Amino acid sequence: MPEGIVLDEDEQRLAELGYKQELNRSWSGFSNFAISFSIISILAGCFTSFGLGWNNGGPAAIAWGWPIISAFILVIGLCMSELVSAFPTSGGIYWWASKLGGAKAGYYTGWLNLIGLLAIDASVAYGCATFFDATVSQYSSSWAAHYSLSRVFLEFVVILVLAALVNIFSSHLLAILNNISVWWHVFGSLAVVGILLFGLKSGASHASVKSVFTGTVNNTGIFGGHTHGVGFILYVLPLSAILTQYTITGYDASAHLSEETKSAANSAAKGIWRSIFYSAIGGWVLLLSFLFAVQDKAKVTAGGGAVAVIFNQALTAHVAGLVLAISTAGQFFCTVACMTSTTRMLFAFSRDGAVPGGKYWSHLNSNRVPVYGVIASAVVAIILTLPALVKVDIGGAPVPVAFFAVVSIGVIGLYVAFAIPIYFRWKAGSNFTPGGWTLGTKYKWMCVVALIEIVITSIVAMLPTSIGGLPWEDGFAWKYVNYTILVVPGALILLWIYWHLSVKKWFTGPKTTVEAPPV
Repeated sequence: MPEGIVLDEDEQRLAELGYKQELNRSWSGFSNFAISFSIISILAGCFTSFGLGWNNGGPAAIAWGWPIISAFILVIGLCMSELVSAFPTSGGIYWWASKLGGAKAGYYTGWLNLIGLLAIDASVAYGCATFFDATVSQYSSSWAAHYSLSRVFLEFVVILVLAALVNIFSSHLLAILNNISVWWHVFGSLAVVGILLFGLKSGASHASVKSVFTGTVNNTGIFGGHTHGVGFILYVLPLSAILTQYTITGYDASAHLSEETKSAANSAAKGIWRSIFYSAIGGWVLLLSFLFAVQDKAKVTAGGGAVAVIFNQALTAHVAGLVLAISTAGQFFCTVACMTSTTRMLFAFSRDGAVPGGKYWSHLNSNRVPVYGVIASAVVAIILTLPALVKVDIGGAPVPVAFFAVVSIGVIGLYVAFAIPIYFRWKAGSNFTPGGWTLGTKYKWMCVVALIEIVITSIVAMLPTSIGGLPWEDGFAWKYVNYTILVVPGALILLWIYWHLSVKKWFTGPKTTVEAPPV
């Protein structure tokens, strides 16, 4: 560190971790919270993955499952808050794993995190395109009558391009958009809840409390479609948890943006757990409003559990279109924020030489944005979502099996990546040096609970979600397969081969860009 340079507290801590201040540190604590809140986006996940909850358990699975799974996710988030307070770097969980578990742990964590983030980029952008198309369909009968997978895919590409342009040209604009996104999610969600509570069309009425909290559905065809028995409880019902697990994810963004956040050791820690806590409450209220608005349970099931079916049952076409438009805008905000988080993680991972072509992905433009990393994340998202061009009907209704697979890939990639540093923090015990925000001795049980939850969820996310995806069934076809079971293990095998053939010979973990200043 050159003499005569005075560092503020954030720069001092970053230098102690081995990095100079390259990114623009202009984000407030609220902006840091805002990006994780935007990526969680209850206006995205609760709408786009509602079918995962409905088809795999029905109203009761959603009404009870959301708060239960949310509590476990909050425990995971609290464990991560302690870690980001100790190590506030853009590398986030990859850096934590490297510091606590060594280069090999960091390598696998980084790649799992990156794969998960890229999948989340793809799933959110595709969901946004789907809802944009559905919104236009509410106001155009010709548009609705000629639904096209290729048209939705083109809209998906356009949305990714727009999100990339926003990310490339202004870090300051990103912070503003994320701040706006918070209030859009708050007031937009309140508007949707208000409409579904007080704006039902003539002749419509709310569902009973009993039907919401006890009604069950098995739209998978597995176990004969029965909603009772061991098979339903141990196989079908757990699949509904992916609704919550997918929606409340991406909060590691607070860590990835820590090098751009003021008072990062404290602000990023609060950004993680607060975004989870407030999203859990808001999401539950939002989902309950959907469930109480159901007019015909059988038709929602026949429609693949799509929320648009519920809205068209309960509301006039134009009001239903307004609800879809509110969600679509929220999903676009979410897409932009997801891409920001992904490119910052890619920047940090590439900066340390762990990604082929890393000098390009870590290159900053005049706005101090990793421009090639933004472009790469958009291209990979497009490639990952190509199977969505294949039409899949289940029970006579189009069901986005490819979208659900990308969702599962994102869930597994991110949460397994979260598990690795959490495990090493638990293993370190009292040898771990916490930052300003700490769990104290509560880490002893919180880390264990977090790890168990992640293992169970990861197994569930790889299971087939329809009978057509089971190889031993007569109606088996590859288009029904939850290709998560192929992508995730396949990626791990390739990473294992790459590690043993090359990476272990030269990769030593995070590289420093400055010498740590004397403490």
